[in-house]
Formats: sequence, C-alpha cells, structure tokens
Amino acid sequence: MSEKTESTLTLKVTLDENKIPEKILWSAPDGQVVDESAQAILLSLWNATSQETSKIDLWVKEMAVDQMQLFFYQTLLLLSETYFKATNDEQMTEALRDYCNYFAEQRNIKEP
Repeated sequence: MSEKTESTLTLKVTLDENKIPEKILWSAPDGQVVDESAQAILLSLWNATSQETSKIDLWVKEMAVDQMQLFFYQTLLLLSETYFKATNDEQMTEALRDYCNYFAEQRNIKEP
C-alpha cells in the first residue's frame, strides 16, 4: 500500500483600504511555483454532501475589461476540456466549445 502525501496551494491577496484586491500571489511548492503573480482567480469548490458549489472570484482593480474578457474566454475553453476529461461527453463538450467561439466572436476576442 502506498503512503499518502499532502500538497499545499497558497493564495496571498493584498487588499487596499476598501478591501479591493491590489495584488494576488499564488504558490504550489509541488509544482515549483512560489509567489507567482496573478491578476484574477476563479476558484470553485464542490461539496458532495450538500450537492452545491462554492466559489471565490477575485481580480485586481487594475485589470482591464479586455483582459477580463480574454480570461473568461480562456477559462471557458479550459472548462470544456476539463468537462470532457471528467465525463467523456463529446457532444456536450463540442457544444461548450461552440459557445466559447460565440463568446469570442461577440466580444471580438483575438488570442494574443
């Protein structure tokens, strides 16, 4: 039987006097990431007992709207990949990708 290990993910958020995020740093020592800067974070947590999702959404006050739109677009694409890995549901994954393309088209998003 293999020995269990633990991994730690850390978020550090610096707030201004109005409790608005100014700086976000994250660390994942197992992935050799220490105090990496980020402009935004979307974190979802699933509670199997209550069958509910909790979330933490943070972004720094200097984040531009066009950056937020690109962030959402890329996040939605990544979620479609995660959904496919978790369910192997090709039909719904393709529908999610189609929506991502629609979103990008409507927001005039071009990948950098």
